[in-house]
Amino acid sequence: MHQAIHEGHVAVITGGASGIGLAAAHHLAAQGLKVCIADLPGEKLQQAREALLEAGTAKSKAIAISADVADADQLMALEARVTTDFGPVNVLMNNAGMQPGSSIFDKEKNWRRIMDVNMWGIIQGSQIFAPGMVRSGQPGLIINTGSKQGITTPPGDPAYNVSKAGVKAFTEALQHELRNAPDCKVEARLFIPGFVYTPLTAGSRTEKPQGAWTAEQTVSYLFEAVEREEFYILCPDNDVDRATDAKRILWAAGDIAENRPPLSRWHPDFADAFSDWLKR
Repeated sequence: MHQAIHEGHVAVITGGASGIGLAAAHHLAAQGLKVCIADLPGEKLQQAREALLEAGTAKSKAIAISADVADADQLMALEARVTTDFGPVNVLMNNAGMQPGSSIFDKEKNWRRIMDVNMWGIIQGSQIFAPGMVRSGQPGLIINTGSKQGITTPPGDPAYNVSKAGVKAFTEALQHELRNAPDCKVEARLFIPGFVYTPLTAGSRTEKPQGAWTAEQTVSYLFEAVEREEFYILCPDNDVDRATDAKRILWAAGDIAENRPPLSRWHPDFADAFSDWLKR
């Protein structure tokens, strides 16, 4: 297990009131960490904390703090509260996100909010928490939740794609910075879930689609990959295995290297070539 994941250490998880965030909170609490879940204010956040307590976490080891990750002042208050109540943070999971849908000319008028939450929430969260994590001299782990859509950028939801592409580039730069900092014991990881059945992805569904993983399956894979010292934690699901994801990613990179049309995977002139590529 990563040295940051140790009994008595401190974890902060944004977007922790449901889905992957809450599943990660349960996982880390079971390892004996003191866990803070942060999310928008409301009954759901308090219910999530109660669920943690009912699962057997001591009351002194689980707190819920309302915070909008798009607001730097709220993130700074979150960091101050956690370090006061629990001590230096060892595990930071920048997981809060939204996916309301978007269009290229922003007829929904939600591009800025998507970018503020999905990208700036992760950038600012890392910038606010990481310096204290490094100064503590303790082992530290920053997990930033990205998306396959930020790598292969499929058509249909451009604001989400742009936000998650930013998360990928930022997390790569963050890890490079941390590994070259003298005596730094903090590391970063890029978490790239597959198809997961959560409130974010459920839409009108009331039952998990056969192709989707549960949040618990995804979190289990995440921490197994952390133990394997993977930086790019590329998660499969019941529909798509890792080898297929790798081929899709290589094809997307080939658009640049071979100067194909952008998003050629969805271009009719390249449909047969992409299909053949997947079969190789």
